Amino acid sequence: MTQISTNGYEVGSNLERVIRSGQFVVTGELGPPQGWEREAVERKAHLLKGVVDGVNLTDNQTAIVRMSSIAAGRILVEEGLEPIIQMTCRDRNRLSMQADLLGAYALGIRNILALSGDHQVFGNHPTAKNVHDIDSMQLIQMIRGLGKGVFQNGDKVVGGAMPMLIGAAANPFGDPFDFRPYRLAKKVAAGAQFIQTQLIYDMERFREYMKRVVDMGLHEKVAILAGVGPLKSSGAAKYMRDKVPGMIVGEYYVTEMENAIKGIPKEEKAARKEAWQRQGIELCIEQIQQLKETPGVAGVHIMAIEWEAAVKPIVAGAGLLPRPTFN
Repeated sequence: MTQISTNGYEVGSNLERVIRSGQFVVTGELGPPQGWEREAVERKAHLLKGVVDGVNLTDNQTAIVRMSSIAAGRILVEEGLEPIIQMTCRDRNRLSMQADLLGAYALGIRNILALSGDHQVFGNHPTAKNVHDIDSMQLIQMIRGLGKGVFQNGDKVVGGAMPMLIGAAANPFGDPFDFRPYRLAKKVAAGAQFIQTQLIYDMERFREYMKRVVDMGLHEKVAILAGVGPLKSSGAAKYMRDKVPGMIVGEYYVTEMENAIKGIPKEEKAARKEAWQRQGIELCIEQIQQLKETPGVAGVHIMAIEWEAAVKPIVAGAGLLPRPTFN
């Protein structure tokens, strides 16, 4: 069982309870819309309800303007789901971050993922100025301090402590590879209680990463949720393999996605799409079964980007339903 750090307090969130219970954790992801209509969030939320233990709300994902993760998180609270809001260092200084965290806590949000954020040049406002007043390590420390009722400058929070379960991201495949477990250790030392990794499409290399993490004893201090996601097509697999920095996609996944449409003519687009989706879901289930047997892995984070409908069949196929509940 993972004995995650208490950071000097307990949060009482559902996600925290699942982690502490030692059961295999499942989190999902919901991308807020590029608009103000709450129905877009509600529609996705209904696909995830009862399927995952917490739902990530991305924060201007890929540096594209979207509904606030905090506002979307409140909608999830009202819909009976548990949000995990993301907060990036790209868009806010420490004043704005702490103000937003006060507001999030007042709205019933208890889980947060601290991130650096994608560079703005990749988004829809490439000339915007980034902030990076503090980095993700300092953000983790700042949230930890607020959990004890203290602002970053040492002032006390009016109303007292506001404990939140603190998450961070990890890329097991970045260079230099040997340094990755040590970077994880720094985030744990800063106060991270759960980790969501980059998408995994190289199981052998991930197992080597986890072996090093386990050798360092980090899996006993933080819940490591391995990132998985269903591939949508062979083209998507090749794009991630060839074009996405920091990603390693094994040829096995490319080949399996290509084989999924063998014998289906190109003009039969609907049939090809269905075959790809079916194979993508099956491969994701296969990955989860392997990850359940990987020492040190406490759960999975399913990133079905703009394909939330795939999450339930994946979780069900992996034998992870029903999800645990607590009184």
